[in-house]
Amino acid sequence: MSDRSFHDQLSLEEQAVELGKKAMAAGLIPSFTVHYYPDTWQFSIPVGSASEPLTPEEAYMQLQRILDIATQ
Repeated sequence: MSDRSFHDQLSLEEQAVELGKKAMAAGLIPSFTVHYYPDTWQFSIPVGSASEPLTPEEAYMQLQRILDIATQ
């Protein structure tokens, strides 16, 4: 089971950024973008030639899944 170290929206957003950095460093994704808005952050993770905007929750789950698959 993974160590979830978020307690609120901001810590979830920060954790998603850390997962994105880990996935990029491992070569699992080519890039990711974070758009900072006053009330939330919006993530874009390229999949093929498309990139849909993701909520912090969606980005966290997608990046966690990518990293979990890579470590199996």
